[in-house]
Amino acid sequence: MNTPQHCPGFHNFKNLQSFMCKCPHCGKETEIFSDEFDKKHICKRCKKEIDFKQCTLEGTT
Repeated sequence: MNTPQHCPGFHNFKNLQSFMCKCPHCGKETEIFSDEFDKKHICKRCKKEIDFKQCTLEGTT
């Protein structure tokens, strides 16, 4: 019996990147992962939807 070298599903996330983006409405920084760009995000401060096409990329981690 072989012991897996990684957790199950590891390959789905090994190229995942995170981005810090400022809300275009209030300026609060929000962390977004590269697999979440097509999902709806609501800013925790102003409660408005974040449109990533309007958002300025501030940096990556």
